[in-house]
Amino acid sequence: MSVPEVLRDKDLMRSWSRSRRCNGQTIALVPTMGFLHEGHLSLIRTAKSLADLIIVSIYVNPSQFSPSEDLSTYPSDISGDLRKLSAAGVNAVFCPAELYHSASGNELGGHREAINGERVVASCLEDVGSGHETWIRVERLEKGMCGTSRPVFFRGVATVVAKLFNIVEPDVAVFGKKDYQQWRVICRMVRDLDFDVKVIGSDIIRDFDGLAMSSRNVHLSPTQREKALSINRSLSKAKLAAEKGQKNCQDLKDLVKQTISEAGGKIDYVEIMEQQGLRPVEEISCPVVICVAAWFGNVRLIDNLEID
Repeated sequence: MSVPEVLRDKDLMRSWSRSRRCNGQTIALVPTMGFLHEGHLSLIRTAKSLADLIIVSIYVNPSQFSPSEDLSTYPSDISGDLRKLSAAGVNAVFCPAELYHSASGNELGGHREAINGERVVASCLEDVGSGHETWIRVERLEKGMCGTSRPVFFRGVATVVAKLFNIVEPDVAVFGKKDYQQWRVICRMVRDLDFDVKVIGSDIIRDFDGLAMSSRNVHLSPTQREKALSINRSLSKAKLAAEKGQKNCQDLKDLVKQTISEAGGKIDYVEIMEQQGLRPVEEISCPVVICVAAWFGNVRLIDNLEID
């Protein structure tokens, strides 16, 4: 079992990558926020089939959380993560203490951005008075679904991923398709800004009981976890109904909502979108994805299922 090199400095990380690429080696990046589980390890296995060297980043990105969200309680186990990454054969781990410039002088105070001229929104990064001013927006794909209830989320994700691409300079980057909208946002950013990175989406990994693996699952009580199984159950029901000829998306969405609500979940959204551009559809006539977000207690879970 090899021990991966742990890099915390941006310049050292960039130098590490460039020296390996100069030797003709290809690099795959698996971005994470830590507290690794089997879903993350499956991304690493996918990455190992695509490149010579694997870098895993661990960074809980404050710019994708609003002050009312769970940044302060996001689970962490860096020593456990490093043991798992050693066993997985990762070559390097990039875990910076910070990726954003600190504020100083007249930069302090925290910029607040008006969304649609109505709502004033700031991320946790801005809330503490960061000096960071530059953001990447994927303007259409970031709207709706998670973008509605988490208005700073995709701006923060796109920006931090762009920063990681500029620092690590990978040939390939692997993302989980559980965060389906996030994956599509990153694909579009890479296309539109001409990043020389191949983005791969890896299928959802589920636990033994069918719950999609997530670092937030640790916050579920046994009763809440049992109720949360209704998400996967509802998606399977909808897919079966579609395969039997039900093409009306509203009927399929109602089926999903009913199954989750009857189990005690609180619906954030249920949407059926075409897979590539995430445009809503009324009748299934092309490959679609059913996307769900629901609350069980104080835990918000997301899941999806593609229908091809």
